[in-house]
Amino acid sequence: MKFSCNQQALSKALNTVSKAVSSRTTINILKGVLIKASADGKIKLSASDLDISIEKTIDANVEEEGLIVVSAKLFTEIIRKLPNDEVYIEVKENGNVNIKTLTSDFDIYGQSAEEFPNIGEVKDVKAQLSFDKKMFSDMVRKTFFCASIDESKGIIVGVLMELKDGSFSMAALDGFRMAVARETMQYEKEEKIVISARNLNEINKILTDSESDEDIAVIISDKKAVILLEKTKIIVRLLEGDFIKYRDILPKEYKTDIIIERKILIDAIERASLMAKEGKNKLIRFNIKENLLNITSNSEEGRVKEDIIMEKSGDDLEIGFNSTYVMDALKAVEDEQIKMRFNTATTPCVVQPLEGERYEYLILPVRIPSM
Repeated sequence: MKFSCNQQALSKALNTVSKAVSSRTTINILKGVLIKASADGKIKLSASDLDISIEKTIDANVEEEGLIVVSAKLFTEIIRKLPNDEVYIEVKENGNVNIKTLTSDFDIYGQSAEEFPNIGEVKDVKAQLSFDKKMFSDMVRKTFFCASIDESKGIIVGVLMELKDGSFSMAALDGFRMAVARETMQYEKEEKIVISARNLNEINKILTDSESDEDIAVIISDKKAVILLEKTKIIVRLLEGDFIKYRDILPKEYKTDIIIERKILIDAIERASLMAKEGKNKLIRFNIKENLLNITSNSEEGRVKEDIIMEKSGDDLEIGFNSTYVMDALKAVEDEQIKMRFNTATTPCVVQPLEGERYEYLILPVRIPSM
């Protein structure tokens, strides 16, 4: 194998595919990147941890076809540190890989591609969908962080994606909070899949880094989904099992509603959290009374009190929260004002937009000790 290509194009492609390289694997071949040079002047880079596989194609001057596996970490670091110039790469007869520029010359060990996993094509396609890249990315950003990070929790480490009744939704929950994002989308039948939140976040990083504005294609089979954008292919394993019926968790009615400036509330909670960090559950207390939201937090280090003017309808209420859970929800949206809805001090709060159902965040309260 022998080819040359632009250093920046190669470095960027390696950064993309390296997101599928697992640092925890004991399988040596999975720590590598497969490089395939084709006669059509294309270089395909591939990496996989068996749950997520990423392929990226770039243009190159190919003199000899071939394929080789190289250490993802070492090869990526070498290419990243080379000058922005043409890079010449050649596989020698002994399997070593020579990397050369006008001023640098590296030889690294290569591995046979025979044991590299066959990423292959998805069979038994159930659905082929197309999404606006910005919309899809925004919905991932609004939901993925609410999925559980505890692998023993099964399917709730994933994000549910569902097409139903003219709406496309994503939902994630971890037992303490839940996020739902929705957009209008027509499709002739119902579809739902669950993708690991960790993998979905890596996919979203690739979408965000891409300069292309083209729609992304999603191809779904029983066990895998393929995401296509520009010259990038991502194949991800779907999580199996029945996702929790999250719609049943959302309250049907509320006793207290407040409308409040989101940025002002974020700033106040951040200040209150300076004390909450010293206590259990990062506890902050909301005292909702008339047109004032009073936020307090106590610790052995001291006490803090914040007052915010708001619009309220319904009952007065005192309720406690983990400040991190509230902050995560508020920072995931961009509306100037949001609505917060409550029932009692021991039932969930729901954060919504002033109009419509573009998103909903459900946050379980923390029991507040008497002071």
